[in-house]
Amino acid sequence: QVQLVESGGGLVQAGGSLRLSCAASGRAINSYYIGWFRQAPGKEREFVATITWSGWSTSYADSVKGRFTISRDNAKNTVYLQMNNLKPEDTAVYYCAGTQRGLNSSPRAYDYWGQGTQVTVSS
Repeated sequence: QVQLVESGGGLVQAGGSLRLSCAASGRAINSYYIGWFRQAPGKEREFVATITWSGWSTSYADSVKGRFTISRDNAKNTVYLQMNNLKPEDTAVYYCAGTQRGLNSSPRAYDYWGQGTQVTVSS
């Protein structure tokens, strides 16, 4: 069993920055790949970024490349999503999720999910 808890969401103006955190705990947590997803009202959940627990490999959605950075701190069992140059279209609930199925952009590949944190970007 894996537990994931997100934090760091909030309200920010366009062009601003936020850093989301995903605190992970549970059995064999170091064997899990962690992904960030987001879901806006009326839309499907979409992939944002993912990282191996070692941090050697990452993957990003095209819409966030160059603006968002995923990273991890193994000592704290925490994965971060640094979001810069935020746009109104980034407004969504952001979720972190865990999988052992490799770097994967499909929500269906993830077995464990956090409760989500709201990010709102005003224009």
